[in-house]
Amino acid sequence: MKLTTFIIDDDLVSQFATRYCIQQSHGNFDIVTCSSGEEGIQACLSSIKEHDRLPDIIFLDLVMDGMNGWDFLDNLKNLFKEHQLPSVYVLSAFTNASDRTIAKKNGLISGYVDKPLSRSYLEKILKEEAAKRS
Repeated sequence: MKLTTFIIDDDLVSQFATRYCIQQSHGNFDIVTCSSGEEGIQACLSSIKEHDRLPDIIFLDLVMDGMNGWDFLDNLKNLFKEHQLPSVYVLSAFTNASDRTIAKKNGLISGYVDKPLSRSYLEKILKEEAAKRS
């Protein structure tokens, strides 16, 4: 099964590292990269328009200029109430310990990953996603 995955991160090096890790996995992915929360919301709108669904997985950075990750999550929840929401994995350096605590309590967040995404953690995510879909 092909999974649509969005990487929303304003750091191009982190975007590249995450994309590379996903491409090197054994999964089957369509990968879309977005450099801001605003671009991520636009990509979600396009996905609804073109495919009538949101991506399966979003890897989301929290600290971005403009619309940060928390604002993105609020917009995702409010704009797409009628659709099945994706599994969101926060991809962050978590320099702020309170971000980690808030992320654990947020119902939209399926997990959090310290940058960079590792192959072993990606495999864990893929197993969780496969279990959800079976």
